[in-house]
Amino acid sequence: MNVNAEPSSGDEGEISGRLQRARGYGRLAAKASAAGTRLDVLYQDGCANIRLPKTFDGAMEAILINTAGGLTGGDRIAWDLEARAGTRLTVTTQACERAYRAQASAATVETRVAAGAGARVDWLPQETILFNRAALSRRLEADLAEDATFLAVEAILLGRKAMGERVETGFFRDRWRIRRAGRLIHAEETALAGGIAALAGERAVLAGARAFATVVFCGRAGEAHVEPLRRLLADGDGGVSQWQDKLVLRLVAPDGLALRKKLVPIISHLRGGAGVPKVWTL
Repeated sequence: MNVNAEPSSGDEGEISGRLQRARGYGRLAAKASAAGTRLDVLYQDGCANIRLPKTFDGAMEAILINTAGGLTGGDRIAWDLEARAGTRLTVTTQACERAYRAQASAATVETRVAAGAGARVDWLPQETILFNRAALSRRLEADLAEDATFLAVEAILLGRKAMGERVETGFFRDRWRIRRAGRLIHAEETALAGGIAALAGERAVLAGARAFATVVFCGRAGEAHVEPLRRLLADGDGGVSQWQDKLVLRLVAPDGLALRKKLVPIISHLRGGAGVPKVWTL
């Protein structure tokens, strides 16, 4: 993967060589052993760091760190994560990612996840905070084996309500592509551009909510999760649907704290009662 390639579309614009830009690439591959999931490949470059806290359940937990302290126009980070056959891997972030005001081009974040036969990957980054006039383009690609399990959660905050922040304008694009055994099973595009505050106020968009999240679960017994999740969404601020081995949940909230209070029990349910990664509570 070439993280220094120029943007392929006009969304991101041209990057000025006069401004310092953050670059990062991190790769992690996990393998199965008699003692559980173990590290096979770890590569870190630029502002992309990966830490592996000790676990006691045979699974692996990886914490992604952007040492640049946030994202601004022209920054580029790529993560390449692989859970080989029979492994269990949970990936999260050290803190909420922050997308700051961009002068010209968008920051880009690309994440690739591969899950081998019988593997499970839980992609659980903490929330991404957009600041006024931020520009961020993200892409999530997941390639799953026929019997692999994948849980993906992405949450967005339009500023921090407690800090009096308001996102009036900006650009945010989020692209998901999930494949099972080479077949595309989930694709979506989210785009907020220009007058984000006005757009978010529309009833058909966020109806004034400042925080939203998407949860996708790909695995067996997805149908059994529908009713328990609907009970967790009884207040009407979200919805869940399921088809074949894919479950999709959408959630909105007035602020980040309210969103997290709703997300945590949802994640715990889809993880068989396991809690969120410890860094979520630090």
